[in-house]
Amino acid sequence: MTGPEPLPERFQAQSSQIFAWIALHKRGVVLAATIALAASFLSEHYGAPAMLFALLIGMAFNFMTENPGTAPGVELCSKTILRIGVALLGLRLTFADVSQLGLSSILGVCALTLLVLASGTLIARLTGRPMAFGLLTGGAVAICGASAALAIAAVIPKRHLREEDVLFTVVGVTALSTAAMILYPILFAALGLSELASGYLIGATIHDVAQVVGAGYSISDPAGEIATFTKLLRVALLPVVLVAVGLCYRREAGGGVSMPWFVVAFMALMLLRNLLPLNEAILDILNEASRFMLLTAIAALGVKTSLARIFAAGSGGMLILGAETIFLLGLALAFVYLNFA
Repeated sequence: MTGPEPLPERFQAQSSQIFAWIALHKRGVVLAATIALAASFLSEHYGAPAMLFALLIGMAFNFMTENPGTAPGVELCSKTILRIGVALLGLRLTFADVSQLGLSSILGVCALTLLVLASGTLIARLTGRPMAFGLLTGGAVAICGASAALAIAAVIPKRHLREEDVLFTVVGVTALSTAAMILYPILFAALGLSELASGYLIGATIHDVAQVVGAGYSISDPAGEIATFTKLLRVALLPVVLVAVGLCYRREAGGGVSMPWFVVAFMALMLLRNLLPLNEAILDILNEASRFMLLTAIAALGVKTSLARIFAAGSGGMLILGAETIFLLGLALAFVYLNFA
């Protein structure tokens, strides 16, 4: 009686490569995922943004980036896992939500996004920063905070943008968004604005989705719904901005337009979400997977960069983010006074 036939040599070689790849990356992936889990736990119990916790905890493990056992996995999370998480963001968008805003409001949000992006590049140039930094900060302020910063950073060629700039932007927009969540409802009430106008302003000016929801519903349910719809429209502009940023650097692709695969996947999933009936339970799972992947990527980026290197960028970077935030708020207030009066 003979034993089982040996597996074909090609299959054995492929299996060995797969196991070797897993062994090479697993420690770094486990480290980043563990930090992401800890950040989620702290966020749920203390109310602060999970991405901020993931960044700060990751920085505490900066010494692990030089460890050959964890470095490959951390690099995988900061790049590949990041791109998959960004692609899955497309499943969060629905045309029905955006259509409820009305044409003038939609055009207003598009104009605000364009102007803030332009202001970002202009302010960056005036302060001696590269255009890439202006696109990064302007896109983060104009669209959806940390998620937009990560997506835009993934499109810009690495030689134009430092990882410290990406992390600084994520920290800055998260801090500004948290402050806005507290201050903007008070400001809009003091200005005597209606619930509709206040909801629109919150959705059009606060950077991160979670803070938009928190600020909007702190005013009223109708204001929270309008704020959420407005914010979703800003998020829907993300693939358009990514394409535009890619065009800015098309010469580095030999004169052609090289569209990153995750941008194509983002747009395909957005269309799939809106054109086909998808199971809500599956959508919830994928949305949660996207959130956790982005958290894991942020944790990995934190591990790769020391706190000292981030703040080596100086106060200038925070001033740029602050100026863009104030510019967005001023434009949005002017638009509301002209259209909601």
